Amino acid sequence: MAVREAEPVGSLQEVKEAGLDREDLLGIYRHMLITRAIEERGHILYRQGKIPGSFYTGRGNEAAAVGVATAMGPNDVGTPLHRDMGVHITRGVEPWRIIAQYMGREGGPTRGRDGNVHMAAPELGLHPMVSHLPAMLPVAVGMALAFKIRGDRRVALGWFGEGSAARGDAHESMNMAGVRQLPVVFICDNNQWAYSTPTYLGYPIEHVADRAAAYGFDGVVVDGTDVLAVYREAKAAIEKARQGGGPTLIECLTLRMEGHAVHDDAFYVPKEMFEQWAAQDPIERFRTWLRSNADMTDDEEDQITSVVKRLLNDALERAEESPLPDPSGLEQGVYASAEDLDTPHHK
Repeated sequence: MAVREAEPVGSLQEVKEAGLDREDLLGIYRHMLITRAIEERGHILYRQGKIPGSFYTGRGNEAAAVGVATAMGPNDVGTPLHRDMGVHITRGVEPWRIIAQYMGREGGPTRGRDGNVHMAAPELGLHPMVSHLPAMLPVAVGMALAFKIRGDRRVALGWFGEGSAARGDAHESMNMAGVRQLPVVFICDNNQWAYSTPTYLGYPIEHVADRAAAYGFDGVVVDGTDVLAVYREAKAAIEKARQGGGPTLIECLTLRMEGHAVHDDAFYVPKEMFEQWAAQDPIERFRTWLRSNADMTDDEEDQITSVVKRLLNDALERAEESPLPDPSGLEQGVYASAEDLDTPHHK
């Protein structure tokens, strides 16, 4: 099972064969713009002192996140991480709730009990991260095991970074998924820097996806700045898993275009590397593709841009109107009593 390097998507006909129509394409573009706009607005809020703690973004990862999320079925589940804002947007999390989450307000998904991107919406098939290390991969595999036991035609997706691939829980998760041929797709966000550690100091192989063969399933490397190629590969892997074909490891190759977090100026990344990947900006790349292949007009582009701008302005206003959590409710929804459990673990 040699790793396969995915080809870029070419014509509009190829896209249609993958299940996307023109409205879908414009929707993908809108989701990518919203994703970046939220994180750009977050930078401003952080500098204004309105976001406590630190602030992480996925600039450069919009295509990888939106492409995978677009390929998910309505009943599929996933565990997106801190570079995967586009997954939340595509699955339907309202932007104002994300901004409220950053600001620690009641309107955020965690209702002010956690900050930053430790959030999700289980009703939308998204389960909250406890760490950007691969702690969520066992969770995704556990959900996939439940689907297989129940005979559900559902798929779980687990995200992780190339740096965290060195941890034991990543190995254990993929090993179990391979042994049991579970309906799970592993998504590696390879942005080439595990904080300040480059990939060549992180693993001795060319691609993280090369490891898939050792676990008995397919590995694919895809250009993470090509949203349509990401979608095509994710769609194929998800449907293969749904049909009982077992796991796939998809490695989305990108570059983290900002530091690890707002406190990090990424001085260790060569300037030439930033310049090279800036020329492959995923949003500009898809915009150019839409112009050339889907006849996106000036009016359509202006309308999408205006809608996104209004959406973000309204989101900020609504988030700021959301109250801070009442300290008297600090423990609500945090601890479960025995009465809260369907089957208490101590009985």
